[in-house]
Amino acid sequence: MSTTSTAFQASTMADPTAESPGESQGGEALQFVTCRVEGEEFAIDILRVQEIIRMVDLTKVPKTASYVEGVINLRGRIVPVINLRRRFGMPDVARSVHSRIVIVYVNRRAVGLLVDAVSEVKRISRSEIQPAPSIGSAMGSEFVQGVGRLGERLMTILDLNRLLLSAALPGTGQS
Repeated sequence: MSTTSTAFQASTMADPTAESPGESQGGEALQFVTCRVEGEEFAIDILRVQEIIRMVDLTKVPKTASYVEGVINLRGRIVPVINLRRRFGMPDVARSVHSRIVIVYVNRRAVGLLVDAVSEVKRISRSEIQPAPSIGSAMGSEFVQGVGRLGERLMTILDLNRLLLSAALPGTGQS
């Protein structure tokens, strides 16, 4: 992306917290923002995404979970940032020019998701989305809402409620 911030239409952000992927989008195709972490493709319901920003300086917060990268000041609002690599138990890597922070809303709170890269916005037919597979106790599988198919490509659809509401996030009053 060539701009510092790509904002999504505010009208789609009215109250995204109570919806599962695409419930309010009507019709057969659902829209997702796709991103990459450790070479894997993940999908986030576009109704939950407020904006995507380039990397900015983060302020560390003492005594937070290891996957909490820190907080940022986003136009006067303090937003915690979760490192998805750490949240999924993946190794850290140096940030690149492609690294982004995806600002999402969960329970009416903004949270940043640090990802390796943001790919694109994709439409996936409801019929091409399968429920989360039962993978036993595999790390991160509890954060999967489903798997979407786009031709031969598979995308893991993240369940932001489980991913973020179970996390101890600074600045949100949750522990």
